[in-house]
Amino acid sequence: MTRNLKSRRKIKKVISVISTYLLLLIIALICAGPFLWLINASFKSGQNIYDMKFFNNPSLVNYIGVMNFMSLPRYFMNTVIITIGSIVIDVIFSALCAYPLACMDFYGKNIVFGALISTMILPCAAGLVVNYITIVKLHLLNTFLGVILPSGVSVFSIILLRQSYLVIPKELTDAAKIDGASEIMIWYKIMLPEIKPSISTIIIFDFIGKWNSFLWPIIILQDPKKYPLATALKYLNGQFNYKFGYIAAGTVISIIPVIIIFLTFQKYYISAISGAIKG
Repeated sequence: MTRNLKSRRKIKKVISVISTYLLLLIIALICAGPFLWLINASFKSGQNIYDMKFFNNPSLVNYIGVMNFMSLPRYFMNTVIITIGSIVIDVIFSALCAYPLACMDFYGKNIVFGALISTMILPCAAGLVVNYITIVKLHLLNTFLGVILPSGVSVFSIILLRQSYLVIPKELTDAAKIDGASEIMIWYKIMLPEIKPSISTIIIFDFIGKWNSFLWPIIILQDPKKYPLATALKYLNGQFNYKFGYIAAGTVISIIPVIIIFLTFQKYYISAISGAIKG
């Protein structure tokens, strides 16, 4: 009787696990449906893009065509410059800004932190006019630096790194101060290595955001040859009206680096988020 009861429980547990994974698989397929359709359309040549037959006589003609027509390496390099420049600025200055907010006591610290948080309620579009005027006054119009600077430092990055600093034991910094280390040395030698998971998380978010940026580059960059990949695809959309396969192929190519970056840094993502919440 006891054996039958145990075997029934095991069967129920197995059925429950299988049902859960099947449900998750269905949800994943539904969420990934548009992306799978886009990939399928990118391999079609002269066929109806609304045909739901997947990978029926696949062809690379769209990928070859979009590379030849768009001068893809140039737009790809523009995107790399804008993305890497934004990530470097955000990581360095956010880490420097978050350090005193987490590890130092000074008058008005809570006011500064509250002011930073309050800016997160403002939509990005609210700063377009002010940022544009600033870039014009600095004579950075139609330059990559003009695209990078306005959104170079993210408030989210500052808050995430601040929470990560708070988790680090204070005894480490106290010991370094006793040994005569300066604040910059403590930040560089002790604090930065301890927040690598959070930095990796910032890299993921920044890479996705900057790689796919569209509106701000098209406002600042007057020369289409300087456009990043996402903006270039939209700019050339008018010339691809009857070649949707080109647009699909270019979009798939632009997504590949994002997937690579996420897979590279994903192991740090959960630990960074859980550490920030704990802090």
